[in-house]
Amino acid sequence: MAKTSAPAQPYRVLARKYRPTDFTGLIGQEALVRTLSNAFATGRVAHAFMLTGVRGVGKTTTARIIARALNCIGPDGKRTQPTIHPCGVCEPCISISESRNVDVQEMDAASRTGIDDVREIIEGVRYAPVAARYKVYVIDEVHMLSKQAFNGLLKTLEEPPPHVKFVFATTEIRKVPVTVLSRCQRFDLRRIDSAELAAYLATLAEKEKVKIEEGALALIARAAEGSARDSLSLLDQAIAHGEGEMITAETVREMLGLADRGRVLDIFEKLMEGRIADALTDLQGLYDAGADPLAVMQDLLETTHFLTRVKVAPAAQGFFDGGSGEAKRAAELAAKLPVASLTRAWQLLLKGLFEVRDATRPISACEMALIRLAYAAELPPTDKLVKDLLDGGAVPASRGSTAPAPSSASRAPVAGSSAMPARAPVPEGAPTASIRRLEDVVALCEPRSELRVNLEHNVHLVRLEPGLIEIRPTARAPRTLANDLQTKLRAATGERWTVSIASQGGAPTLAEQKLAAKTARFEAVAQEPMVRAVLDRFPGAEIVAVRDTVKDEIAPAMLDNDEE
Repeated sequence: MAKTSAPAQPYRVLARKYRPTDFTGLIGQEALVRTLSNAFATGRVAHAFMLTGVRGVGKTTTARIIARALNCIGPDGKRTQPTIHPCGVCEPCISISESRNVDVQEMDAASRTGIDDVREIIEGVRYAPVAARYKVYVIDEVHMLSKQAFNGLLKTLEEPPPHVKFVFATTEIRKVPVTVLSRCQRFDLRRIDSAELAAYLATLAEKEKVKIEEGALALIARAAEGSARDSLSLLDQAIAHGEGEMITAETVREMLGLADRGRVLDIFEKLMEGRIADALTDLQGLYDAGADPLAVMQDLLETTHFLTRVKVAPAAQGFFDGGSGEAKRAAELAAKLPVASLTRAWQLLLKGLFEVRDATRPISACEMALIRLAYAAELPPTDKLVKDLLDGGAVPASRGSTAPAPSSASRAPVAGSSAMPARAPVPEGAPTASIRRLEDVVALCEPRSELRVNLEHNVHLVRLEPGLIEIRPTARAPRTLANDLQTKLRAATGERWTVSIASQGGAPTLAEQKLAAKTARFEAVAQEPMVRAVLDRFPGAEIVAVRDTVKDEIAPAMLDNDEE
């Protein structure tokens, strides 16, 4: 009989193959390792641990290492105390690593969220461990437990039996009740630094006999955003994408849909110089090469952040490698750009990032965001614009604007920072009759009274003489308006008044007059050189309010002299 070949072993992804089995293989978490090492060395091991951090930084791995450290009995089986360096060859270490130890139970709180699941734990903690030193309960994504489940766990978590340990892991620490957090030792697992992660990937690539450039490793580490598991998954993907050949930065960039940082810097430089057509051509080239518009916007934001940091802290490192040609170009560009322009670019790009993310056609949204940035890049700072105008300088014309600047003859007085049209002087010997205008009649009414509202909005004044007022009510005026007005005038003046109703004519209502005056005031202010320049520079801007600051800033005595 022919011998049958043994079945091929299934491939294990790098994230599982190189999962750390002790604390020496846990990278980037020095504070956690040091604290636990001291705790195990002195015998001050807590009964509950809370591990929190972003995805892929080692929360579940740390929980399993803690379980092995608590139960390791050594290669000879004679170790009686927990150790920070589990041997990995004894029966408890092997069974825990293979997830078959009856005393170490892992529970996924995302799928088992109720009080019944927690009740099983509460019932089980009463019994001593069967094959290990401690019973260890590892609950992943603990924030997914229900409120009743958390409450049911509180008493056991506060005073568990001496043979029970709890290890919780979560990515949403804010969703865990404070009552639970106060009963645990909390460890925040930080994101792994990109340089440290790239060095770690280089050692794994060497073990796998894979040829990969340092630039490619840096791209993978940066794309992983501090997650070791994400970086290993991307390295796995890059190895498959490379098909046994040298994995270059260009290969990884193509695989991830990233844009070349040199070309991104070209686009940013052209935008800040106002060369819109050239920048859009470069963007289209990146898009045709497979770059994601959202990734381009993110790279432009990273470029802006890097340039700003270089501007304020020349030794800063970040988006561009310190010794690369792009970093030198970026430093030269940062020296030319003011911080105001960089911060404005950051705000516009950040707004554009959300627009690209939510747009049905991201490339169009990306182009519009870049066009907006190119036009805004030529704007002078607002404080400089105001200073030049107050110093008598000319109003700079905006790109594409054909509106002439208003003459200085039409300029209204300026007080503080608000424009105010000139006030008409009060003539001497003016009549002092108590009722000369419809406004005087309105002043006799109580605030917010029905009669006052109707006089302001539903009355057209035709004629007003002593003892006689002729009005034309609108269709919305009540039928009793004439009688109510007559009664109010007689009570206020002590004289008999005749209220006549006209069918046509009359001045606009007081509300219409106020609206017209407001519109005219806004139009007058809009013609101010300083205001006109701001409106031209910022398309779509509008005047919301005009405040009269003269009365607030000038003393009453000066106001009296001015009126005289």
